[in-house]
Amino acid sequence: MKLIKLDAIDSTNDFLKALTSKDELDNFTVVTAENQTKGKGQMGSKWQSESGKNLIMSALVKDFLFDNEQVFNLSIVVSLSVIETLKSLEIPDLCIKWPNDIMSYNKKIGGILIENTLKSDGRIVSVVGIGLNVNQTNFEHLPHASSLAVLSGSTFDKDILPALIIEKMKQKIELWQTNSTIFWDEYFNSLFRKGVPMPFKNLDPASGQNFMGIIQGVSPIGKIQILLEDDSVSEFDIKEVQMLY
Repeated sequence: MKLIKLDAIDSTNDFLKALTSKDELDNFTVVTAENQTKGKGQMGSKWQSESGKNLIMSALVKDFLFDNEQVFNLSIVVSLSVIETLKSLEIPDLCIKWPNDIMSYNKKIGGILIENTLKSDGRIVSVVGIGLNVNQTNFEHLPHASSLAVLSGSTFDKDILPALIIEKMKQKIELWQTNSTIFWDEYFNSLFRKGVPMPFKNLDPASGQNFMGIIQGVSPIGKIQILLEDDSVSEFDIKEVQMLY
């Protein structure tokens, strides 16, 4: 694993994407930063992190995705890899809030942002951004956030985490062709609030009404499947629905 360590950067994802356009980087090249001034989350949201306290990393993944219909497979690989790494550190009650937020109890401790680029030769090259709250303890204005330190009462060496996560990712990618069904099952079984009636916000400006539903599963292309009050099941992508909790 080639590791590029930065003190501060606007976005590790943007930095790594720029590198991939210029150089033929090794697969699983990782960029980390102590501080990130323009961290990105899903749907253009900001990822806020206290300088020097948390894991901010981006990893290059090549030769895994070969079709746009497969891109959610990488979300499964990455989120399960982070979950397994944290379980090894004895972080309690871990789950995945669809599509790939990392939760402990009902608190968010990590987020994943995957950006895919289709190359001229048809290859899909992915930059996997992972933000993980490690030793930060002040979340005054983030009521749904927590960290490994808060949850465990201990501090952690965040510099060991990239290698641990990448090793899990490599293992799952290697096994994917023969074990994809198992990984999909693991992902579903790890979903936050699956099978429980809960409110959702409809992000479609045409309707925009909150509704009650029950998470039933995730489609092959990563849409969440929700059982509605009329007993129908509808699929939504991340731009269409928000879980309220």
